[in-house]
Amino acid sequence: MILRLSIVVPALDEAGLIAATLAALAPLRALGHEVIVVDGGSRDGTLALCQGRADAAFIAPRGRARQMNAGAARARGDVLLFLHADTLLPVHADVLVAEALQGGASWGRFDVRITGRSLMLPVIAALMNRRSCWTGIATGDQAMFVRRSVFECLGGFADLSLMEDVDLSRRLRAQGAPACLRERVVTSGRRWEAHGVWRTTWLMWRLRWCHWRGVPADELAKAYR
Repeated sequence: MILRLSIVVPALDEAGLIAATLAALAPLRALGHEVIVVDGGSRDGTLALCQGRADAAFIAPRGRARQMNAGAARARGDVLLFLHADTLLPVHADVLVAEALQGGASWGRFDVRITGRSLMLPVIAALMNRRSCWTGIATGDQAMFVRRSVFECLGGFADLSLMEDVDLSRRLRAQGAPACLRERVVTSGRRWEAHGVWRTTWLMWRLRWCHWRGVPADELAKAYR
């Protein structure tokens, strides 16, 4: 049995990427899965590019957690899969997710491959994947998926300006360990390369440490920006 996916894509000013991302999801739509784009108020025409390429595309209050919750509220699938606008799923992602969930897991994530010029990006991806397996904590880059009933029972993403993925992972982990799929999603290394690979990596580790110590998400978001 193939569970129906609702793929929720939060977006903000992604006109340069969104059409290609949605084109890659077209085969899944043809199989009956749905794609929902939730725009946070783009000014570059992102929303217009989604017309005809997604099952639903609409504006919601800005903020990744709020946008993903809004998409989940519109979803009709058995499983929610949260996908960044610059990330591509592996072939047969629906089958992989269904096998993982029918094997007993209620949630999970994919390994990730980061594309870009820097030779450090594969190293960063490998460390992310290994850390995630050890800790049971997933990040948004890894295309988190969860049974819709479980997501709704937990109240969805907390209204946090940063670390909403880590927060949800911790609550999901209390329900059971994630399915850590070795197949890889492919995500852009633009964030690392725009601000410096080492600088960005150090910043993200520092922010995670501060989050673990209880620093409010709004303060972390200011440091991230």
